[in-house]
Amino acid sequence: MELQSWLPLLLQLGLMWPPRAQPKPRLRVFVVPHSHMDVGWLHTVQESMQAYVTNVYNSVVEALTLEKKRRFIAVEQEYFRLWWDGVALHWQKRKVHQLVAKGRLEFVLGGQVMHDEAVTHIDDQILQLTEGHGFLYETFGVRPQFSWQVDPFGASSTTPTLFALAGFNAHVISRIDYNLKEAMQDNQQLQFVWRGSRSLSAQREIFTHVLDQFGYCSAGPPNPPLSLSEGFNWDGEAIFPGTSLEDMYLQMQTPVTEDSITNFTILLVNNVFTRATWFRTPHVLWPWGCDRQFFNASLQFANMDILMDYINSHTLEFNLSMEYATLGDYFRAVHSDQVAWQVRDHHDFLPYSSDMHHAWTGFYASRSGLKALARRASSLLYAGESMFTRYVLLAPHPYLDPAWGLQQLQQLRWAVSEVQHHDAITGTHVPNVGDMFVEHLSTGMQGVHKLMASIIQDRSPAHSGKRGPWGHSGPWQVSAPVWEESLRPGGHFAVVYNPLAWTVTTIITLTVDFPKVSITDESGLPVPAQVQRSKEMPSAYDLHVLTTIPGLSYRHYSIRPSRSSQEETGEPEPFVAITTQFGGRLRRYGGQVGGSLVPVKNDCYIVFLDLDTNLMHSVWERQSNRKVYVTQQFMEYHANSDVWQGPVSDNYVFTPSGTAEPAWEAVRMEIVEGLLVTEIRQYFYREVNDSEPTFTIYSRLARGSQGSDGVLLCHHIEQEYRVGPLELNREAILRTSTKLNTGRVLYSDNNGYQMQRRPYRNYKNNTIARVCPELSWRTGRAQAGQSDSCPLQVMLHRRLMNNNPGNIAVDLTLNDTSVVHPVFWLLLGSRALISGLRQRSGLALQHRPVVMLRKMNGEVGLHPWSQAVTLPPSVHLQILSIPGWKYSSNHTEHLQTLQKGHEAKADLRRVLLRLQHLYEVDQDPVLSRPVTVNLQSVLRGLGSVVSVEERSLTGTWDVSEMRRWTWSSQDPHGHRGSGTLVLTPSRVASLTPRQTPALPLRPV
Repeated sequence: MELQSWLPLLLQLGLMWPPRAQPKPRLRVFVVPHSHMDVGWLHTVQESMQAYVTNVYNSVVEALTLEKKRRFIAVEQEYFRLWWDGVALHWQKRKVHQLVAKGRLEFVLGGQVMHDEAVTHIDDQILQLTEGHGFLYETFGVRPQFSWQVDPFGASSTTPTLFALAGFNAHVISRIDYNLKEAMQDNQQLQFVWRGSRSLSAQREIFTHVLDQFGYCSAGPPNPPLSLSEGFNWDGEAIFPGTSLEDMYLQMQTPVTEDSITNFTILLVNNVFTRATWFRTPHVLWPWGCDRQFFNASLQFANMDILMDYINSHTLEFNLSMEYATLGDYFRAVHSDQVAWQVRDHHDFLPYSSDMHHAWTGFYASRSGLKALARRASSLLYAGESMFTRYVLLAPHPYLDPAWGLQQLQQLRWAVSEVQHHDAITGTHVPNVGDMFVEHLSTGMQGVHKLMASIIQDRSPAHSGKRGPWGHSGPWQVSAPVWEESLRPGGHFAVVYNPLAWTVTTIITLTVDFPKVSITDESGLPVPAQVQRSKEMPSAYDLHVLTTIPGLSYRHYSIRPSRSSQEETGEPEPFVAITTQFGGRLRRYGGQVGGSLVPVKNDCYIVFLDLDTNLMHSVWERQSNRKVYVTQQFMEYHANSDVWQGPVSDNYVFTPSGTAEPAWEAVRMEIVEGLLVTEIRQYFYREVNDSEPTFTIYSRLARGSQGSDGVLLCHHIEQEYRVGPLELNREAILRTSTKLNTGRVLYSDNNGYQMQRRPYRNYKNNTIARVCPELSWRTGRAQAGQSDSCPLQVMLHRRLMNNNPGNIAVDLTLNDTSVVHPVFWLLLGSRALISGLRQRSGLALQHRPVVMLRKMNGEVGLHPWSQAVTLPPSVHLQILSIPGWKYSSNHTEHLQTLQKGHEAKADLRRVLLRLQHLYEVDQDPVLSRPVTVNLQSVLRGLGSVVSVEERSLTGTWDVSEMRRWTWSSQDPHGHRGSGTLVLTPSRVASLTPRQTPALPLRPV
């Protein structure tokens, strides 16, 4: 068909303007080539490297080299780094350096992965960004300035704040609630200035672009013929190891020829003009690519070259021009228009629904065990980083190679970064990919365990046994926070490390094989302790030890079996807890309750238990003299397993077939009362005659010091739940009902960073899935509210199987038969009290003291340890580490080093110190104030400070040199100040002190 024969049709449809009406093209189309490469989803990282990732980078480098007009954006650094370090040849690396320098290959986002935004923690988001950005800056001298968060299931307001702190100029997201996206498209509101932090406001705002309804994949026609169904992708499907060719759709799209170019042109031009109506500028962002594309980049570009050249040869007729572009090209064009953009406040785009029947809230609890492992690995890494940093810089280390130690930390950094991927920690991957994540995390944790053990061993004046290559001679073993193997008779030394930068009073728990035990501290003095029958191992005993540990410091304990009675030796023994058992109670369907109450108390709370039901009845908060009625029970949603009978729940989606039903018929209770801890154990049985409970609640009230360090110990009720194995197609929740009047408003934290106010919303469709589960966000914080329209429901575990052909074909199932053990802290009290404790409680739960054990082989002392670090109560030491950066902090010097091709070594005297103000503006009259931090106090014991630089969030920018774009907005008010060492509410500051061996600094 000739151009003239179908051109009037386009005009009739209103898809273009007549040439005489506008001499210049109306639209400028930026075609951004990309490949979406999931770091673990349906295939492992190694499988993906073999099947397509290697070919993506090989062929993209070749294709870009052949034609100067071509462009490409690279996103996930884990894959690029694997290709760069293990595959790329010297000539390919040289070409990549040239392409990057000319802006034809652009790194966007730049993290190890495209991280999830709903169930990840701020510390881990920063870690994976820092790992990727450090590699890019070290290798190419570039710093990503644009994000590409196009596939996470919803968008958190934490992310734009972090990206602004990292030096980004613009932010791209895609998956937001479908009806909200439709409304934003209709009102041309897909682009806005996002002020993600209520406290930082305009200081850390960022221009945000929401991809339209076509998302990040190239758009195909509404009802395409087979040849066009893939949407401008000509390289077919990647073939993975072990896949039968009969099971693969290998149809390659029809190439662009003289016969097919008309159809391709109509499709593309139609799509461009459709998109253009949703945006305020004549610049159209047209993502070209999709999942696992461009593994044959030459074929891709060869076809698109023909199509784009054809359209550009008829620019005036079509009223548009097309060009290959990077994100930087597109955003520079938009920025130059100086449009006054709408401002969006700190509210997020969660939860996410793709349509009226699919609320993506199920993944908050999918593969709960992996979520817990990822958080434990992150906490262990946090402790290992500060322990290693202080060890390396404090004193000589003749028996431990720092390079080996850094390698152990880097391995766990990589594993923790990897699992933040939006198909990893979310639990939306196939089982063998989950096995890969577990293996990588476990291996990394084992390495950091060895490092910690080596550090403790190296600090001991007496050594035994032959040293290994890393200097670890003694059988020190690490536990965080509870040692999982029992201590045998004969005695042990325990070293307890507090990774937080403030004094912590807490209770550590060990499992021992003997009820009579003697425990003393480093001065030989007896330590408050309590022994009781183990809740998990009937033949063993739990040993609770009360400890107070200054910030970044250690306590040392000797644990010995007592061979004689206390009367004979005069040595104090731990208190033996008294267990009271109560008979089983059947689930009541009505009738009188609360007639007989049993109190369990500490100095802050009295918990009343109802003997008529064996359930919690109420909690009395002593300080405010207020009683709150609280009852808890386990319930389950039944999930539809037949796609032909309606929507089904799966790894992503929560689609209940009805309301939740009680999941138990009988409950048994016992109370274990001691001087340090009283534990309430409630065992819930699915059937009356079951021998083992399906659900268990262990509630603990602790007693301890009433000083400032012991306030948190008293003012929380710890609850550990044991859930599973579940029956098939069940989704287990804990429902907590109270009589609190919250005005239908809930508060939940975003990624452990800031709070979100979430009023009740009555959706037209699927209200249960889109409202209640958002109360169940799994974070390290014990924050929750109560809605009078929806009792507080915490989703704990899921086990699902359905007959969706697509899921079955790739084994994307959730037949999870595991038992999970989530832990939550419940805080009750006045607003003033809880406001002061809320932030620290989350950190104390996440970063519990690390316990390291060693069998006694004679009396072994320990060298004096480094001085304590105590930050102001509103400041958190987010990281203290030796990154091992191989680049100069001076940007010009670093670029010169790269040009010379010199191989730099890791600088072990360069420290990354990141401080975070914990409180939001107006949250607390005292703690929300700006804080001035004395860095000499923080760095005490590390040596003399040669220099201190304030860096961007990921450490690659000197903040004095970072010049982010300023975007015009309809609300221009707000301070856009530069960096300072005064921490304002919610601010995160990254500092890089450089140390030299010297005497410790004196306090000023």
